[in-house]
Amino acid sequence: MNLNNQNYYTFINKKTLPIVFIHGVGLDRKMWSPQISYFKNYSTLTYDLLGHGKSPFNKEKIKMDDYVDQLSSLIDSLKIDKLHLVGFSIGSLIALNFAADFQNKINSLTLIATTYKRSKEQRQEVIDRVNLAKLNEPISKLAMKRWFTDKYLEKNPSIYEEFMKILTKSPEDQKNFIKAYELFAYYEDDVEKVKKINIKTHVMTGSIDPGSTPEMSKKLSNDLKYSKYTEITNGKHLCSIECADDVNIKIKNFIENV
Repeated sequence: MNLNNQNYYTFINKKTLPIVFIHGVGLDRKMWSPQISYFKNYSTLTYDLLGHGKSPFNKEKIKMDDYVDQLSSLIDSLKIDKLHLVGFSIGSLIALNFAADFQNKINSLTLIATTYKRSKEQRQEVIDRVNLAKLNEPISKLAMKRWFTDKYLEKNPSIYEEFMKILTKSPEDQKNFIKAYELFAYYEDDVEKVKKINIKTHVMTGSIDPGSTPEMSKKLSNDLKYSKYTEITNGKHLCSIECADDVNIKIKNFIENV
């Protein structure tokens, strides 16, 4: 774990093409633990987004370009010329924007639980949650309901406790969380930019994800030139954890056959 150019990251170099993982809003690089364990024979890079975990952020507002620049700076500092890119939720939106700007650097693109072409009602649901967070209203338990099935949490109380701790933030971290959450809530898809991406892409979502719905992922997959769509059976938003075995196998099969 290193702090370099204001980026807190973990890079495991196995001399293979690196798999770079981008986490979601309010989380940190540790959400990818099941993937790092599974891909132990691969080079992997996880990092804390600006204003998350141990990566600082001090501006009043965050923009998508800030996140794209962060990733670009990090891989340049690590001298990574080519990579497999995996994003989750807002991490998928960052991955899409990075891919559009740096297509020559990406060997494959995997997008998990991505929002795309949200309706006014779907967007408003996220905005309402942002407004609750601004009022310091508790939203952690609501998030857990969206992220995991009740059955999974009942069987894995340690996961529940772990994520509740991550979501219980200091006042400064809460400010940065709201900045990122606002960006996510009001983000407008650049459909034309998406259609110009020429990278082999795997779009994946949980079959019962209430926020990043299968319908959204299908629309995204249809707009990407070289894309396949996969639905994770009985998966909610954090299917990468609850359905880790299924997700990991699908990521592995995809990147090995690109």
